Amino acid sequence: MKTRWTVHKFGGASLAGADEFRRAADILIGSQKGRCAAVVSASFGITDRLLSLLELAVARPTALAAQIEDIRAHHEELAHDLLGGTAGPEYLRAFGEDLETIASVLEAIELLRSAPAEAESLVSGYGEIWSARLLSGLITERGVPSDWLNARDVLTIEQAELGPVVDWQDSSQRLKKALAGHRDELLIITGYIARTAAGIPTTLGRNGSDFSASIFGSLLEAETVAIWTNVDGVMSGDPRVVKEAAVIPQLTYNEAMELAYFGARVIHPGTMAPLIERGIPLYIRNSFRPEQPGTCIAPGDGEGNQVKGITIIDSMALVNLEGAGMIGVPGTADRLFGALREAGISVVMISQGSSEHSICFAVPENHADSARDVVCRAFALEMDQGQIQGVGIQRGCSILAVVGDGMRGVPGVAATLFSALGRAGVNVRAIAQGASERNISAVIEGEESARALRAVHSGFYLSPQTVSVGLAGAGSVGGALLDQVAAELERLGRDSSIDIRVRGIATSRRMLTDESRLSLQDRRKQLDSGGSDTDLERFVSHIHAEHLPHSVMIDCSASQEVADRYADWLATGIHVITANKKASTAPLDYYRAMGRARRVGNSRYLYETTVGAGLPILSTLQDLRETGDEILAVEGVLSGTLAYLFNIFDGEQPFSDIVKDARDKGYTEPDPRDDLSGMDVARKIVILGREMGLELELKDVAVGSLVPASLVEGDVDAFLSGLSEFDEEMLATYREARSAGEVLRYVGRLDADGKATVGLERLSLDHPFARSNLTDNVVQFVTRRYRDNPLIVRGPGAGPAVTAAGVFADLLRLCSYLGANI
Repeated sequence: MKTRWTVHKFGGASLAGADEFRRAADILIGSQKGRCAAVVSASFGITDRLLSLLELAVARPTALAAQIEDIRAHHEELAHDLLGGTAGPEYLRAFGEDLETIASVLEAIELLRSAPAEAESLVSGYGEIWSARLLSGLITERGVPSDWLNARDVLTIEQAELGPVVDWQDSSQRLKKALAGHRDELLIITGYIARTAAGIPTTLGRNGSDFSASIFGSLLEAETVAIWTNVDGVMSGDPRVVKEAAVIPQLTYNEAMELAYFGARVIHPGTMAPLIERGIPLYIRNSFRPEQPGTCIAPGDGEGNQVKGITIIDSMALVNLEGAGMIGVPGTADRLFGALREAGISVVMISQGSSEHSICFAVPENHADSARDVVCRAFALEMDQGQIQGVGIQRGCSILAVVGDGMRGVPGVAATLFSALGRAGVNVRAIAQGASERNISAVIEGEESARALRAVHSGFYLSPQTVSVGLAGAGSVGGALLDQVAAELERLGRDSSIDIRVRGIATSRRMLTDESRLSLQDRRKQLDSGGSDTDLERFVSHIHAEHLPHSVMIDCSASQEVADRYADWLATGIHVITANKKASTAPLDYYRAMGRARRVGNSRYLYETTVGAGLPILSTLQDLRETGDEILAVEGVLSGTLAYLFNIFDGEQPFSDIVKDARDKGYTEPDPRDDLSGMDVARKIVILGREMGLELELKDVAVGSLVPASLVEGDVDAFLSGLSEFDEEMLATYREARSAGEVLRYVGRLDADGKATVGLERLSLDHPFARSNLTDNVVQFVTRRYRDNPLIVRGPGAGPAVTAAGVFADLLRLCSYLGANI
């Protein structure tokens, strides 16, 4: 008993030159385990050149000779490279006879000034014949018996409205006769070409060689069919847009047809019909990387991911027919789509609400005006009578389709899709889903298609959740943050499918950007030697790239200029993470404007580190309020800098020296007066108050400053040198407290009535604020639930590393909100 056939198909790109022919021969010889057939296309570009001969014969006959010579040179070069012995001259003899036949046809076309369809089919099909002869001759020369078969001797079709229809009975009988005269070990078959029932040359249409492979797979009752192309298989998304798109290892026929219909790089839906009928698996593989397994398309219910692939059709228009006269009227849809069918306009997607008040449908954008005219004529009477209000067109649309048999019966798939689009700031204009539940389609703005595709692709964990990051402020905190991010990037990508792309770093003077991502290890050298003058508008425009789904600005500066831009960024959909207190303590009008901007842009504003560095102070307060607790008072040591100063100050070392040492260690602001003035603590009290729902302004806080009045003005160096003059005064305060069994702590206090104070206090040794270590912040929440035993949050509250860690935590919190699997 003979083994079953395996069928291969090689497209034009896989037969572009001598190296490609050799590679195809290697694949066929290496994979041959029994009877094997290969369907071949014309060498890359040859079919187009042959068709252009017909056009030239009608319009510019003088240009024919050069085009024919080009075709001749290409195939003679292939023959010389590939065929030796008698095979080469024999191939060239037959090739020359074919060119003479083509010349005769072209002469007739030149006289007629038109090219009949039969002539076009005859001439355009020679490329496949030449490829089949070449490949068969090459394989035979390698010692493997091989024949070639002209599909025009076997494949009988008729052209119909929906495309070619195969006469299976006649074709099957002809194939049996043809095989009787051929060695069947390895058979090379011409793709694309066929015959009519009358024996007239015809074709299966452009890109018809895939259909040829499917037809011959069915006629030969093949075990498998493999289509060899220049891609590794069917991709989960367009790799030109989603670089992380991966090969889908397994698809059902239905999934493949849905993806093919919506433009994915896979064979035409109709091509698979003969294989589906017989349940023959189809493989999509890369002839340039034959070691890759490719994609298997086979019968089944869908395994693996709920969503297999996401694809986009661009250049679409949405046409909307709307009117109260449509409600409950039978036949409206039939009239609408019947009129479009008569006009030859293809409808890609349909959407209608249950109210029947409107029907919208998507068509190729170049058909939009024609579609509107057709619909207006079909409903002219209803429009005159006001029953239909009008026909609207929305141009510049794209259709995004999510495909997977695994979506059927699974709650939440649509929620994941539309949540991903919403988080990326992509508006959905129309939606369609069939009862099969294997496809959800959404019409979106064309200019948002790349961002939408990336967002949805990562939303279903088909690729990492990509976040475009811009950093303002690359000093001690910003630098520590970049070091922490760099250390965790690989782990986050591997374990949590997060792709954090730092695409820009800006200081007050210089900025550095990269289209993909910056090398965080070399950033200092790059900032010093490269970059450009800081332009925040240009910087933010770069970070907020259309092709990336999510953008975040991280502010590790103390810049008022940067803080003043938060509202604009939030309104455009850019998320903001900040350690800068300026915006959260700005006048209430601006603070409220930021809230409105967040809602408009559907963006997030994260600022945990503005109060307690890496400590969960704001989140604790938010959790208390959201769970219904009543905040009676918040008080604590809110400055890690001042906590450090008064934990270290023991009367032995001058207070001014401790301040200088703390500045050198990075525990204070560059200008320590920002800490000693108490304004930093006052800002934290304002932030806490606003989180409590109080309308608190910075001027409402009573501040006890530690900066001597005579040193408020002047530069930092003058302040540091002059501070020593007040060491005795501070020492006296310390000794008074110690003699009373007390310690000095700089404390902020806020009650539910909005009374807010910050200043230096003397506290007993058993007070919770007295028992702190170095830079510890200690915050005490007195609430209705925690009235008698207040809730206390304690931990390090100063230093670049802990503050950077708090910012990093906010970034990961944002990634989780955006859909990352953390």
